Amino acid sequence: MVRQHYALNNQNRIVRLEMRLRYYQLTQQRLETLEDRLSFGQIAALRFASDDELPALVTRTLSENLSPDAIKKSIQHWLPDNMRV
Repeated sequence: MVRQHYALNNQNRIVRLEMRLRYYQLTQQRLETLEDRLSFGQIAALRFASDDELPALVTRTLSENLSPDAIKKSIQHWLPDNMRV
């Protein structure tokens, strides 16, 4: 049980780091300045958005406080995550 919990926590940290890098590559702005206003569930849902959709969807999520499910329903072009544990 402890090993599984450790793996999931590490995976969540990696997801957060991937999103920071991706957001910076797309916008030249740091996601860290916005992260305190986003839950991990929102960040995890945002990672499925295509590069074209991500910046606008982050802005919309912050302004409307979208739930993870609402974020996923808003995505037009999905990026699958086939490596999640």
